[in-house]
Amino acid sequence: MMEKEEIFSKVLRAGRRTYFFDVRATKAEDYYLTITESKKFTNDDGSFHYKKHKIYIYKEDFAEFKDILAEMTDYIINEKGDEVISERHQKDFKKEYDNTVDDGSRVTEAELKTPESFTDISFDDI
Repeated sequence: MMEKEEIFSKVLRAGRRTYFFDVRATKAEDYYLTITESKKFTNDDGSFHYKKHKIYIYKEDFAEFKDILAEMTDYIINEKGDEVISERHQKDFKKEYDNTVDDGSRVTEAELKTPESFTDISFDDI
């Protein structure tokens, strides 16, 4: 089935992902919603391509879809908060270390990586 032009559209840009929310019309001129996720991928040669995933939501499913979406998003926020932690997975992410040692003084990251900074542990200690 060929899709007709969008009746009403909104776009959400979110990093490498873009979400398209489109109201479309059926052949009978009834409306439905499509949600498309488009994600940008970069090839080794520097060129890029997009992968798209689309879902269709029809009016008879709106109420239940909306309720479940609200329940699931509320669950995630209640369990994990709304802080975004995905920055840890970015290539240029640098973890910040607490460089305070037992005596309260601070040391550099280089000093933390020296053999002298490691603690000897015996398997009996574990």
